[in-house]
Amino acid sequence: MISEIHRPHQPITEEKELSYAKALKCRECHRHYPKEALYVCEFCFGQLEVDYDYDAIKQVLTREEIQKRGRNIWRYRELLPVDNAPTVGLNAGFTPLVRANNLAKELGVKELYVKDDSVCHPTLSFKDRVVSVALSKAVELGFDTVSCASTGNLANSVSANGAAAGLQRYIFIPHDLESGKVLASLIYAPNLVAVNGNYDDVNRLCSEIANKYKWAFVNINIRPYYAEGSKSYGFEIIEQLGWKAPQHVVVPVASGSLLTKIWKAMHEFKKIGIIDDFDTKMYAAQPEGCSPVSTAIINDTEVIKPVKPKTIAKSLAIGNPADGFYAYEAVKASGGGAAIVTDEEVIEGIKLLARTEGIFAETAGGVTVASAKKLIEQGVIPRDESIVICITGNGLKTQEAVADRVGAPTHIQPNIQSFEELVLGK
Repeated sequence: MISEIHRPHQPITEEKELSYAKALKCRECHRHYPKEALYVCEFCFGQLEVDYDYDAIKQVLTREEIQKRGRNIWRYRELLPVDNAPTVGLNAGFTPLVRANNLAKELGVKELYVKDDSVCHPTLSFKDRVVSVALSKAVELGFDTVSCASTGNLANSVSANGAAAGLQRYIFIPHDLESGKVLASLIYAPNLVAVNGNYDDVNRLCSEIANKYKWAFVNINIRPYYAEGSKSYGFEIIEQLGWKAPQHVVVPVASGSLLTKIWKAMHEFKKIGIIDDFDTKMYAAQPEGCSPVSTAIINDTEVIKPVKPKTIAKSLAIGNPADGFYAYEAVKASGGGAAIVTDEEVIEGIKLLARTEGIFAETAGGVTVASAKKLIEQGVIPRDESIVICITGNGLKTQEAVADRVGAPTHIQPNIQSFEELVLGK
């Protein structure tokens, strides 16, 4: 491993932050870079990620210490890449891990949990975790303007958390995004830009803009820090299960980052002694109209072939996923698998979770539930082992998907005779 820090185009200077994040490190060639707004290795063009001093963290971060802290993502702050006290997202995270007995009975399994980020603060999706970290880091790095390319939930979160932080915001979305998600960004008064194209077109444009304007693009030049926020989802699962990892985790896949970071979270907790070991299998859940990662896993090929998305699960509609290969690697290393589900199965998954557990998930949640159901029925996931289903966003954001599939209220006159006749059928 190359241990020196490489600072492109400028000399190395001494850094004195009180942080356990040592540097950025290339995921491919392992060259080290300073903790700046960088995201690609200039030698091999590999992605950069945060490198930590795990030996030092092990001395200070214990189960007991974590349990003394606030119930938010920052209870794991030594394993997050912010050098000073966080300034954004102080109430994000620590969402419920629901023991889903009704759904377990329906699916015929023994031990099933729903990690429910449909109630994450403030915008009802797991993106509040990653944005809290990204914007806290952006403020540290001196940015006053933040931006993102988004399929919806990230747009909501950057709009809201950026407003609370007093930052200028430029948010880029596909033109055909669900109306609920558009409204849930506009209410925070950002500069919202709808691009005529799909997410991959939006992302390419944002890469050009990021190269020209000195803005903090949370999922481009701030991406190494942003992605680390997803680890808190995995940390919480382990803590909420009584400091043990589940045997199976089903994760919706868009860019692939969430799955890879849950996997990384388990390794980090083992590395610093929070858990002794784990034997968790990871599963990628994708819709039929955009399933490049699941297809690669099922076909056992490392080649993630880009696709043109066509699915009602718009939050997962990333045809060329940035972390697709790493998600593939994580699934294979864990001994897990993948599922691909139709739009019809997605709708039924949303309805099933709502009917059994009272949780209204967005379309990505429908993908996860339907995928878990399929993997259980196929015998890929055993029925007598612990399973966690990851729900990442709230169904109020994607009402169009089920609006014509849930029936209508029974209309009556304001008297008991009408009630008994039309409702009770007497």
